[in-house]
Amino acid sequence: MRTATQTSPLHPALAGLALSGAVAWAAMSLGNIGWLQDHGFSALTVAIVLGIVLGNTIYPRLGASCGEGVRFSKQTLLRAGIILYGFRLTFQDIAHVGLVGVVIDAAMLLSTFGLAWLVGTKVLKLDRDAALLIGAGSSICGAAAVMATEPVLRARSEQVTVAVSTVVIFGSLAIFLYPLLHTLQAEPAWGLRLPDFGVYIGSTVHEVAQVLAAARSIDQHTADVAVITKMVRVMMLAPFLLMLSMKAAPTTSGHQHNKLSIPWFAFAFIGVVVFNSSFPLPASPNQWLLQANTLVLSGARAVLGLSTHLSALRSAGIKPMILGAVLFAWLVVGGALVNGALGRLLA
Repeated sequence: MRTATQTSPLHPALAGLALSGAVAWAAMSLGNIGWLQDHGFSALTVAIVLGIVLGNTIYPRLGASCGEGVRFSKQTLLRAGIILYGFRLTFQDIAHVGLVGVVIDAAMLLSTFGLAWLVGTKVLKLDRDAALLIGAGSSICGAAAVMATEPVLRARSEQVTVAVSTVVIFGSLAIFLYPLLHTLQAEPAWGLRLPDFGVYIGSTVHEVAQVLAAARSIDQHTADVAVITKMVRVMMLAPFLLMLSMKAAPTTSGHQHNKLSIPWFAFAFIGVVVFNSSFPLPASPNQWLLQANTLVLSGARAVLGLSTHLSALRSAGIKPMILGAVLFAWLVVGGALVNGALGRLLA
């Protein structure tokens, strides 16, 4: 007779995949609620919240039967989600924002990430992985960048979740702040004269959903420009990961590794963008792929939440949030200065 310890190893893997899929499906359903969309809470954000709730209530009792599948999902779903993300981007997007938008995006990415490393490691004395993850989320594309950076750094789950938390908190603040700043720029006393407010939003707000929510509160033109600018910024994720793998991986978390951690999925991501630019799919298959991408990334975030313990988040302390606040201040204030200066210089 087969005992409980002799069950097929396929069973727990399937159980974990099923759990991840169920949470992802629930997150996508909740993500379609109008109020959540209007406030920048996409299915991906909902997924990690649901994962954390389940991870600290029900999941500990299911770990024995689901743990293998959850670990498999954490590695596989993330990489698949980043690759499929390429179907959201084309090189034609670059033409829409022009040289100005690309240069501003690059300037904000480099300055924000550099500030995260400097303040995080030198001033706040944070673990380097934690500082770099927060910097990736603030400088590129929010939680997607955090999760894509995690396998390159080999960071811990609680560090990833803390970094994602900064994206959710300060990106949500941006949704309400930027429309207010747009109103204030009409006041002569403020001296805020930006060539294109959509480029400003797209180059400085954390998540795509948050960009859309903030820009849509202003007008449709601002929303269109902001999203395109943001997608160009997302496209910079692949070269960022490649550079980071060469610089950060050998001494990650204080350990020496024998070989370079090359994010091969970043090459696949670039390949998908090239394909999508050269051979655009019809609307129906493309929409199906985008839905699949949302489902896969939601599953990856759900798994991240399932493996996160609130005690670990509490032990992280206030320093990660201080770093997130410093970066948010730079994105708002420094971003306005960079947009104003480069926008006029390159116009």
